[in-house]
Amino acid sequence: MLLIGQLNYATTLKYNFPNIAVASALKELQIPQRFTELSLASMRSAEGRFLQIQPEEVPTPIIEGNNWREEPIPVKISSVSAHLTPLKPIPDETPIIAVDVSSVRLGDTDVGVLCAVRGAIVWSTKRRYGYLRIGPFPFHITEENIREVINLLRFYRFVPSESSSLRLEDVQVRLCNLVERWLQMSVCSSSYGSVILWDGSLTAGTVDNPLTVLRGILEEARNRLNTVLAFSKVTSIRVLGRRITDLVLKYPPPCLFRLDGPPPSTSLRLLGNVYIARLAGGFSAFRLDVDKGVQEEEGIRALQRLLGNDVLYQGYPETLRLAHILSTFTASEVIGIQRFVAQRYDLRIVVRPSVRKTLFGPFGTRFED
Repeated sequence: MLLIGQLNYATTLKYNFPNIAVASALKELQIPQRFTELSLASMRSAEGRFLQIQPEEVPTPIIEGNNWREEPIPVKISSVSAHLTPLKPIPDETPIIAVDVSSVRLGDTDVGVLCAVRGAIVWSTKRRYGYLRIGPFPFHITEENIREVINLLRFYRFVPSESSSLRLEDVQVRLCNLVERWLQMSVCSSSYGSVILWDGSLTAGTVDNPLTVLRGILEEARNRLNTVLAFSKVTSIRVLGRRITDLVLKYPPPCLFRLDGPPPSTSLRLLGNVYIARLAGGFSAFRLDVDKGVQEEEGIRALQRLLGNDVLYQGYPETLRLAHILSTFTASEVIGIQRFVAQRYDLRIVVRPSVRKTLFGPFGTRFED
């Protein structure tokens, strides 16, 4: 496979996606019927209505990994080098599998919000890549059908049992999180002896990220000898006022920096050991969470298998980068989905006037709504 790496993404990289053995189980992946039925039923409620869009403003996709709260970790260290672990690649043909999910708001109707959710699974064996896209699933969320959505989320423990209300704006994020956990569980239960990559952290305990759900997925992964590694592209962890990712850039890659600190006193739970990983040359280092349920040596060995069996561009795994690209909605895809649902459900697309621009002209910002 020929891989051309570049910082300028004006042109699209080319990949070969062959059918490989590790994909056999993933190809049988099925989203629960109750979810797809809810998607179809919700879209029927949009039939014949007006779809209000603002074409001058490209919808911003919501990426799941950006939705989880990062756990504040108290860090007390005397020397950065004392916590560094050099890494050596282990090229043993271990399968590498990555999962990512995103959602996008397509527009508004007179009674609700129209959004779509899509996920992607990418796997690598002998540095040959395969992928599976799931979705997009469109949803028309209204005050009339939000009760059905809440019941679905409560059934999968994404809404507390005592909760009876949910804002329309929050439904898109919850559905995105739900699809991602489904895909992660499917990958963990259908693969064996693999390194599984997630976007985000292994922090749980929020309403959007139930503790029992994440614990169950990680346990299923361990039962099948899989190791889960979660990469965060941005971290707020600081040492002496500086971002920890900046401090490790002066050390030669690949290396791993361990973070030690007392457990936080909040309702959040860290289900992973937290590191800062600098895996390749360049100016990038990432927060890395490794499942606490595996021994520390085994977690480090899994990271070394990642180094030996996947391409790392700017220190970021290629499988996870591709999963992000394949799940994210581009501007042209958003236009295509809007066009499709308009034809399929007899929606009439209208341009919604921007009150912000009418009032403030060039001084208005999109964050004032």
